Amino acid sequence: MQRREFLARPALLAGTTALASAVSVATANETDLNPTPAKRGVRQSVMGWCFKDIPPVELAKHCRRIGLEAIEGIPSAHYDAVTQLGLKISLTSSHGFSNGPLNPDNHAEVETKLREGIDLAVKYGAPNVITFTGMKKEGISDQAATKNCLASWKRVLPYAEANGIGIVLEHLNSRDDSHPMKGHPGYWGDDIHHCADLVKAMDSPNFRLLFDIYHVQIMNGDLIRNINHYHAIVGHYHTAGNPGRGELDDSQEIQYPPVIRAIMDTGYQGFIAQEFIPTSNDPIRSLEQAFTVCDV
Repeated sequence: MQRREFLARPALLAGTTALASAVSVATANETDLNPTPAKRGVRQSVMGWCFKDIPPVELAKHCRRIGLEAIEGIPSAHYDAVTQLGLKISLTSSHGFSNGPLNPDNHAEVETKLREGIDLAVKYGAPNVITFTGMKKEGISDQAATKNCLASWKRVLPYAEANGIGIVLEHLNSRDDSHPMKGHPGYWGDDIHHCADLVKAMDSPNFRLLFDIYHVQIMNGDLIRNINHYHAIVGHYHTAGNPGRGELDDSQEIQYPPVIRAIMDTGYQGFIAQEFIPTSNDPIRSLEQAFTVCDV
């Protein structure tokens, strides 16, 4: 999603992306690992699953060259290799978004996976581990789902607090049914205000909100107002273009530069992770463009 400011500089960006294309089609090598500092301290990360055709270590090398500081959403077996390249792990995984704590049958798995994610976060210096509410379950009311989620998270929270790791609850959209990772019909935590209430009910600086800009735009909109309203409880951000979860370009509706500036104006110091699904034939050039758009 390009900003007006970004669109006002087509000649500059054309030259930048043309150069980026020439670089990104080649295999990254050790000489590429000299990152360009972000302009305003925007700490950018990338969600590895979106670039599934690029091996994680190869993607990490490109991230270093481009200027991204971290990576997430890759198998933990690759953590050693990517951190040895100088990249950070911005977020560790836990249970999936389907079998969440709203259903008591999932509690043992959810809590085990969260503790494992916390252990990985400690080992690799990641600030947060992700959690989800899970899908709606017939026979479980909203009131019961709230009670179940809070009870499960509260059993894990002391472990997170003792280890200095944050648990971040991700809000997902339930409207887009075009692709299994563009939307999640039936997901219970699909309202940003409801997710914020769950975070507030946990009442801990180690349990925060994962504000996914793409999902919030679909379900609630009013991005900058919601960022300003909830920034005190946000522990992580994700990006993507809407509609379609594609690149942050002029084919989608979100103007990312003012959104990122609004985030930075709140004093946020955490990671903003690029979680778009590339549609171009040069995914690395798409990542370079997204980095430029968000480096405000």
